[in-house]
Amino acid sequence: MKLEEKKRASKKVFSGSLLHVFVDDVSLPDNNKAHREWIEHPGACAVVPVFEDGTIMLVKQFRYAPKKLFIEVPAGKIDKGEDPLHTAKRELLEECGVACTHLEKAGHFYPAIGYSDEIIHVYVGWGLSLQPQSADEDEFVLNYRIPFSKASELIKTGIIDDGKTISAITQAANWWRENEPFKVKM
Repeated sequence: MKLEEKKRASKKVFSGSLLHVFVDDVSLPDNNKAHREWIEHPGACAVVPVFEDGTIMLVKQFRYAPKKLFIEVPAGKIDKGEDPLHTAKRELLEECGVACTHLEKAGHFYPAIGYSDEIIHVYVGWGLSLQPQSADEDEFVLNYRIPFSKASELIKTGIIDDGKTISAITQAANWWRENEPFKVKM
């Protein structure tokens, strides 16, 4: 059975600095018609930085839409024409003041498939050194360093409840178990 939908027409109804909103007319697999509202997003990167002592660096950040403070992995959007690897390095330095000598892709995921084309590339970093933090002028974050082994406990108890962070920590932990650049208690 064919499952794909075909775009017949598309109208941009909002254009912002981060995202664009479209309303598309589509043909369904059974040839019926439907409307699809969706968000175009440039994509993002998330990084799980692992220190030699087995800790990881997360950030605490207030998010306006849910009006809540979150514990998150360092992450940010991909600038136009930017390589995701460069985005990951840049965001890690900007948000945490951490530079890394090793950065490997642990996976990717689509956080909102029902209404957005956003993809988040997940990286794991090590060979870390602390540098001056250079957060964006509208970004206020606090570093939060915890044992890697504690991250899954914080997810289970709901203290870490950001989907991006849950996915990134899970993918990074799986990558680490398979590749293990150095011993870390998981």
